[in-house]
Amino acid sequence: MPVNILMPALSPTMEEGTLAKWLVKAGDEVRSGDVIAEIETDKATMEVEAVEDGTIGQLAVADGTEGVKINTVIAVLLEDGETEADLDAAIDAAPSPSATASAEMPPPVPPAPALSSATKEETARIFASPLARRIAKDRGLDLSSIKGTGPKGRIVKSDLEEVMPAVPQPSPAEIPDTTPSLTSDTALDKIKALYVDRKFEEVALDGMRKTIAARLTEAKQTIPHFYLRREVELDALLAFRADLNAQLSARGVKLSVNDFIIKACALALQDVPDCNAAWARDRLLRFSASDVSVAVAIDGGLITPVIRDAETKTISAISTEMKDLAARARDRKLSPSEYQGGAFSISNLGMMGIENFDAVINPPQGAILAVGAGKSKPVVRDDDITIATIMSLTLSVDHRVIDGALGAEFLAAIKHHIENPVALLA
Repeated sequence: MPVNILMPALSPTMEEGTLAKWLVKAGDEVRSGDVIAEIETDKATMEVEAVEDGTIGQLAVADGTEGVKINTVIAVLLEDGETEADLDAAIDAAPSPSATASAEMPPPVPPAPALSSATKEETARIFASPLARRIAKDRGLDLSSIKGTGPKGRIVKSDLEEVMPAVPQPSPAEIPDTTPSLTSDTALDKIKALYVDRKFEEVALDGMRKTIAARLTEAKQTIPHFYLRREVELDALLAFRADLNAQLSARGVKLSVNDFIIKACALALQDVPDCNAAWARDRLLRFSASDVSVAVAIDGGLITPVIRDAETKTISAISTEMKDLAARARDRKLSPSEYQGGAFSISNLGMMGIENFDAVINPPQGAILAVGAGKSKPVVRDDDITIATIMSLTLSVDHRVIDGALGAEFLAAIKHHIENPVALLA
């Protein structure tokens, strides 16, 4: 019988998405693993693959449709011998969009330890769909050890799901309702009535803006924030950076101050490991690696791609990776595994001239560092007044995870590494 293609759940938190673009039309023949559509989630644009061979019988959702619930039928695939007469029955038999969705793309999970990476020569001879290759790369899976079930043994996404451990999802009852009360129709009418004599335009929220609003409301309502502030001297770092950039210019590498800050925070998390933690309801998750999220402003919101194992990477490697993640974030091309997770975040508004600010913690992380602009200010050294470049750091801390003295120790470690940049290369 015809196969219903459903709106997939592309991340653990996704409830609806936008069908950005169809890459096929009714009547097109597709094979398992072919990319047929692009779906916009709250954070990224993802590709959807056909899971079986057949002919596209009907596109049930038009390009650009917003708010498509997961498990909604978006298209119908006809198998050999089937006709258009079977389409209505296929759509009627589809599960309700409100039913619990089975994710087309599983959430990020740790790399499978039993699998080793294949050589480039071996990988080149493996038949796999583009999406399967990308998932395998993200998860550290060895395609040479996986048997494909697609045409001529081609590896498709469903083959990878069998070798990745399942990640338990919270039930709806466990997820707090973070919708602000002002979103009710009654409240909306009251707010609009205040401006009845003024001209205004109503701007509908997209999925990203709704998610940001819900998560920040949750963060400020449920996380006991406190704030620690310190000033750091930047002159040694600026001089060291200029020297390194002069030497690296032939390789096309240009390091930013933010690259040094990422490395400094990664090492500070190793110096004070009790701060390298996340809140998990009735326990803490304490991490061994320094996975540092960095806030990136994009059109309509922001996203926090993660530099994983930042403590082990050179500053030039961090710089190259950060530029790539930021560029793909602005194009909404990041996969969920590239912006989910991390135990610590950095938000830097210094390049916009902001001297200091308080950042909101990104749950379930334990802290976030707000970085201000470097300014020339008078300082006292050995009873003499001199001029130095001073930068303000504000650490927002979840008091459930990190106490005051521990947070102060962590911020002191960050300050030490920024003011002693040569040691960042050790």
